[in-house]
This record gives sequence, structure tokens and C-alpha cells, in this order.
Amino acid sequence: MTLNIETPALLFSATSLILLAYTNRFLTIASIIRNLKKRYDEEHNKSILLEIKNLNLRLTLIRYMQLFGVLCLFLSVFAMLLLFLEQQLFSIYLFGLSLLSLLISLGISFWEISISVTALRLHLSDLAEDQD
Repeated sequence: MTLNIETPALLFSATSLILLAYTNRFLTIASIIRNLKKRYDEEHNKSILLEIKNLNLRLTLIRYMQLFGVLCLFLSVFAMLLLFLEQQLFSIYLFGLSLLSLLISLGISFWEISISVTALRLHLSDLAEDQD
């Protein structure tokens, strides 16, 4: 199997967009946590505290998503460097690790999204109960 220098470069645009999306998620959730913290300080409502804990878990997952996304980008660049230095075999392994890092990042993203959907369904169930 041979690897061209353009192949690892294909991950740059995709990984950059994914990292941007992860950062936007992180900033949005951090803002929500700050607002909920203010509300909790005023009301000491247990449901607000549970929501903050849920959001904190999501922040942790996003941090790992970002970590593996950056690792994917780093390994792709390193694979390109090895290709430039004509180290074909090592570059293939590094590119494989880069793809694995991207898969892990996307898998954690799926986990974070499913937590988000579960929390939203909980909020919607409260609305359904209010209508009855």
C-alpha cells in the first residue's frame, strides 16, 4: 500500500470544521452553565443542580472530543512530514492512527449528542405533563 502526501491533507478541512463545531458546543454549554449557576444561587432548586451536572458531563465529553480531534490533525501532519521524508511505512501507520483518533472523536460526539437528546426529552416530558 502506498500513501500520497495529499491523502492525509484531506483530513485538514474536515477536522478543522469538526473542531470548530466542538468549540461552539463547548462555548454554548459553558454559557448555559453560568446562567444556571446564577439561578441555582438564587433558588437552590435541585433540578437546576442536576441539569448543571448533566451539562458538566457533556463539557467533559466535548473536551475529549476536542482532544482526539486535535490528535487526528497532529497525526495527519506528522504522517505528511514522514511522507516528505520518504518514510512510507511509518506514515501509513500514523495516518491509520489519525483515522482512529477521528473515529474516537466522532464516537464520543455521538455519546454527547445522545445525552443531549435524553435531557431534551426530559424537558419535553415536563411540558406534556403540564398540558394534561
